[in-house]
Amino acid sequence: MKITILAGSVRKERQSYSLAHYLQVQLVKRGIQVELIDLAKTPLPIFGQEGNNESNVKLVGEQLQQGDAIILVTPEYQGSFSGVLKNALDYYWEEFNKKPIGVATASAGKMAGINASTQLQHVVLSLGGYALPKKLLIPEVHKAFNSSSLPLKDTISEAVEKYLNEFLWFSEAVTAKKNEMNIV
Repeated sequence: MKITILAGSVRKERQSYSLAHYLQVQLVKRGIQVELIDLAKTPLPIFGQEGNNESNVKLVGEQLQQGDAIILVTPEYQGSFSGVLKNALDYYWEEFNKKPIGVATASAGKMAGINASTQLQHVVLSLGGYALPKKLLIPEVHKAFNSSSLPLKDTISEAVEKYLNEFLWFSEAVTAKKNEMNIV
């Protein structure tokens, strides 16, 4: 199984990237092949505008397509997921179609990105993906990870472990059924 993580923040002082990186490390420890797409390093132009450099559009699309399952990681901005992630999602449909997709959010506040996660799950369904019902929510993200993207609290490690257990179970079940039914 191959998991693709899409990190949906590009701000210089971003905190949610630590969550994306920690998820990657934990999946690799479980023997899972992981591709982490960092939209700060592979920026996409505004969808629909002509004359922009679209060289990363194909690259990101291929990386998403190669994943058996996807985890979307986003901060919560003004009660929703990031604009850069929405822009990225607007480019792709086939890459998400009939794939298991997990949502992980982080916020500076105590609500942990609950609004962003709910909205993002709705978008996943609109893209034809299978949204994992369980959400990974990280409150006060600025206090959650150290500079090496390691959790500062046991509760974060435990939440990530439970989330990944559920995500992998869900992803393996969906992928096995797709393979059984020969669905691409």
